[in-house]
This record gives sequence, C-alpha cells and structure tokens, in this order.
Amino acid sequence: MRLRRLIVCFAVLAICALGAQKGLAVWVAKTEMPSLTPEVSVVVEDRQGRLLRAFTVDDGRWRMPVELGEVSPNYLNQLVAFEDKRFYRHSGVDARAALRAIGQAVTSGRIVSGGSTITMQVARLLEDSGTGSWPGKLRQIRLAWALEEKLGKDEILQLYLHLAPFGGNLEGVRAASLGYFRKEPIRLTEAEAALLVALPQAPERRRPDRYHSSAVAARDRVLARGHSAGVLDADTVSAALLEPVPKQRYRFDTLAPHLAERMVAQAPDRRRHRLTMEREIQIKAEALLRARVQGRHSSMSGAIMVLNHQSGEVVASVGSPDYLDARRQGFVDMTLAVRSPGSTLKPLIYGLAFEQGLAHPETVIADRPVRFGSYAPQNFDKQFHGELRVRKALQMSLNIPAVSLLDAVGPGVLMARMRRAGAKPVLPNGRPAGLAVGLGGVGLRLQDLVAIFGSIARGGAAVELTWRAGEGPAVSARPPVLSDVAAWYVGDILRGVPAPVSARQGEIAYKTGTSYGHRDVWAIGFDGRHTVGVWLGRADGAAMPGELGAGLAAPLLFDVFSAVKPAADPLPPPPAAALTVTTEALPQTLKNFRPRGQIGRDAGPRITFPPDGARLALGADPELVAKVDRGVPPFTWLANGVPVVVGHFERQVVLDAPGAGFLSLSVVDATGVSQGVRVTLD
Repeated sequence: MRLRRLIVCFAVLAICALGAQKGLAVWVAKTEMPSLTPEVSVVVEDRQGRLLRAFTVDDGRWRMPVELGEVSPNYLNQLVAFEDKRFYRHSGVDARAALRAIGQAVTSGRIVSGGSTITMQVARLLEDSGTGSWPGKLRQIRLAWALEEKLGKDEILQLYLHLAPFGGNLEGVRAASLGYFRKEPIRLTEAEAALLVALPQAPERRRPDRYHSSAVAARDRVLARGHSAGVLDADTVSAALLEPVPKQRYRFDTLAPHLAERMVAQAPDRRRHRLTMEREIQIKAEALLRARVQGRHSSMSGAIMVLNHQSGEVVASVGSPDYLDARRQGFVDMTLAVRSPGSTLKPLIYGLAFEQGLAHPETVIADRPVRFGSYAPQNFDKQFHGELRVRKALQMSLNIPAVSLLDAVGPGVLMARMRRAGAKPVLPNGRPAGLAVGLGGVGLRLQDLVAIFGSIARGGAAVELTWRAGEGPAVSARPPVLSDVAAWYVGDILRGVPAPVSARQGEIAYKTGTSYGHRDVWAIGFDGRHTVGVWLGRADGAAMPGELGAGLAAPLLFDVFSAVKPAADPLPPPPAAALTVTTEALPQTLKNFRPRGQIGRDAGPRITFPPDGARLALGADPELVAKVDRGVPPFTWLANGVPVVVGHFERQVVLDAPGAGFLSLSVVDATGVSQGVRVTLD
C-alpha cells in the first residue's frame, strides 16, 4: 500500500514535468468536462439572506447555494493557508507542493502531506473520482488544468464552497456552518472556520458530533498552520484554542413553512428565494402563536401576518401553530383560509360613511331597534344604547349603527372598496351582497383583512402586498380605498379602543371581531408603519364557545407588535382637510345621522353632474361645477369627506377643484340625506 502511494506521488511529479511541454496543452484542451453547475438545495431566505427553510437535493444531501462574498474571510484565508497556499499563483497543479509531498513520503516511508491543490480537490469532487489510484490522480490533474483554463480562481473556489464534504449528508460550507454552528458562514469565528477547514480531509472520522476529540485536534492543527502562515496572530490563536467545539449537529430551520412552499411552487426553477420576511420577527411570531394555543382545545389553530404598510412588504407570515400537528390540521395555511370576518369590516363601513359626507366621528347616531325590510340587526350584548357619537359606536363595535351606515353607503360600495384593497370577498352561494356583509356575512382571508387595514393605515391608498424582496410597488395602481381624511378619522377612532391591561394605551389602532357561533376570533391593528393581523379558530370551522376577539386575539396582537419592535411607530397627524371639532361645531347636516329608512330613499338629493365614475379635464381655472336634483335645500357639499360649501340654497354650485386625482363628492340636504359620486380629475 505504501509503495502504491509512492508510485502515485512519482506519477504526479512526472505529469508536472510534462506540464512545460507544448503537447500537453492539446491534451488538456480535449478534456471532457463534467457539469460545472452542481445541483444545490432550494433555499428560502429572509430579506437579509438568512435561512428560513431549505430542501435537500435529490439524493438527500444538504448542499446550499452560497456566494463567495457570503463566506467569512476567516474561513477563506485559513482554507488557502492550510490546503493550498499558492492557490492564486499556480495553474491547477502545484509542482512545489507535489515535490515536497514526495520527498516527505520517501524520507519517512509514509504520506506526510498531500500534493493536491484546491483545484485538484474540486476536480475530484466534481467527478467523485476518489484519491487512491493513479488513474484517478491523473484524471484529477488533467481536469484541474482544464478547470484553470475555463474558470477564474474565484469560480473554482466557489465550486469548492459547494462541494466540500463535512460529514453525513452535509456538503458545502453553508450547510456545514448552519448544521454545526446554527449561523451563516459570513459570521464564522476563527475557531469555527478552522474546524470547517479541517473536516473535508476526513469528514466522517472528524465529525464533531461523533468523534469530538478528533475534531478538536484537527481544528487545532489548522489554527497552528494559520499562525505559521501569517494568517492568524498568536493572541487570536490562543483565544481560538479555548473556544469549544460543538458536540452536536443542529436541524435546519423550517420557518414559514406554508409560505416557503407557496413561493417555491410559484417559481420552481429558482434555487434561491429571497423574501421580504424578517427572520427574527418570524421566529417570535411563531413562538407567540404556539404559546397562545397551548393549553386550549387540541384542535385550535391560528395565523399571524405582519405587514410593513409603508413598503407593502410582508415581514412575517405564520399559517398555523405547528405545521406537523395533524390534530390542528397544521398543514393548512390559515392566512389564506376563507372565514367570516365578524365585526372587522366595520372600520371600512365607517370610513365610507365619512368619505361620502354621511357622518363625522362626532356625529350623533341612534342605537335603537330598527328594521331593514325583513332584516332586524341586534347588538352582540342584546342591548340598545340610545344616541351616542359615531366615534363611540365604532369603539363599542355596535351592530345597529354599523348596519345603518352600511344601508346608507350601500353593500355594493363596500364590496367594491374591499376589492380595491386587493381583497377577494366570497359571498355565500354567490348571492348578491346584502346588509349582513357588514357583520361578517362574507368570506375573507386574513391576508385580505391585513390588506384592507394596511390601506387604511397608509391614508387610504391601496397597498400591494409583496413577499419577494425587491419585487412589487409599495402602493397599488388601484384607486384609493378611502380618502385620506376618512382613513385618518378611522385610525383616530380605533386608537381609542381600550388596549389589553398590560399594553400601553393609544399607540395601536385596532379592531377585534368574533364571527357567528364563535368560530373565528380576530384582531387587526396598525401603528405608523406596521399592520398586524391575528386569527384564531379551528381549521374545520367548528365553534369555540366563549372565545372572543377581545379576550383571545387582542392580547396576541399586542404581543406581536412588541416582538416586532420595542416601541410603536407614531400614527400620522391629521390631514389639513380633517375637521377636528366637537359635535356642536359641526355643520348642521353632520350633527345627527338619520338612516335612509326613516325618510324614504327617493326623497333625498341626487347629483346630476358630474355623473358617478366620470373623468373630467381641469381647465386653466381649477373649478368644478356640480348640480343637484331633488332633496330639501339648503345643501352642504363635501369634497373627500370635508365640507366645502355649507348652507347653499341653489341647486348648482361652483367648487374649487382640489387638483388632479380621485375626488369623492357628496351632497347633504336639510333633512340629513346624502348622496355621493366619485370622479377622476385630470
């Protein structure tokens, strides 16, 4: 055996000598090349390139894609110093190293050091040609020269970073770094880097999780070589020698498993999927959801989404408490499940009423028995609260005022605005939208509600939800969901909803909801930058008696906000056009809300110009002529929810146009009945 190894060494020397001859160039040029793009694992990463989830290659190995700039210089410098210190100077075969190896073998009678360069090792790994036979070594030399002709040094080094074996089914430096240290290779310390330099020489005999003492000894030899090569100073080596070597191998994370699978399915040809997620927030959100369902019904599931509504980027998405928990049907992504939203649509209803000039946060509205045809809504507590301000009615989540406003706004308008936000509402049995939609009689996904509330948080502008980093606009091309004034009114009201006992008050604008039969409990809220949505329930749709959004979902919502950041981003100040006055200071027509059912639908005013949906060109003088038919004068005209003309007795009025863009124009007559249109000004 020893003689065979010496023969191999002499063969290496002979080939090196031939390298100076011109005929060798022809031999190398005819080399049959293996594939230079080895299969790598599909990985899903967060916005900073940190691993969320990875998938093995076909034969079950972990071989994760990595760029040269994503690996610590601690590793690269020690690798070259230990394995091939003339890597950047030779042409694939280091004749000096080969001569040294042969001389050491002859004088000692055994192999003391190898003559293989990094390029030769890459050649062996590409073809899995082994190390012991001289035909294999000859092939490595030929392929090494061919690689040097075809590739640059960094490209060869990159192949090594993917192919080097590290024990078990770990291949490549990134898989090894995550498997042994639970960190990306850019963060390797000198001691950790030294261990990973040592492992490929004998990956099974030096595995730290099985042969710990061998791993320690091998690491220490690499550190010593680094010092002698001038890569590491004495103090660094002394400190590195004291650093413990891991005794276990870690499992790879499976964060955001539902989203990861969805993103891979959408682009199956990609090997790296860089998402907008933030790994630490995802970890905390998953832990909070698991803790919330622990000790409750074994079938309870849940979901969380965190959206940066300023950018449109989803930073966390939790589809269930445990992907592998069959009792909770954890494999079902509940961020995409169609469920009843309960009362969570009420803020949008109120916002539409504000926009159309039907009400103001300080308008007085009646909470008393009312019937709309055969539909007679009731409050959750079965009580009636008489007259109260609109602000209080929304904060108390009363049903009757919400339905009265929806009757005035129109269920079709509510459905259209949900779609503007990017939501996909589902009506039962395909029936037309009725007033029950406002109290949960429509199917929505958690993703839909986050988009709706994110639009309100962004001043009414529709937000385009984005999951892939660097893709998608922050603001959708769809028309606004609400005017900026109406959106601010809604946020100002919701920030006054009492927060859970342990949370700070007035920092988060939020709304809870509980669907019929306690099947779904919700909490959706926002601050100045993030919108968070929480759903809890059973994936099979069964009831959870006694569970309410305020008691179960709201505390989790505030815990998620605390996990996202230490302090809430401030909510925006009121727009210049916002009317921040008391009830007494409101225009007469806004002081009290009168449901349409009390005065008849045909008795109110009707805007005859401009028609709804019209596109109007502004002239040199930005003025807009508006005309009204029917109704009882005097009239109040509102632009984007703000009164611009009050007490006008004529049925035609000239208004100052607010500029190009969407305009919500409303008129309210002396009886409090209103009608609105939406136009585009160019």
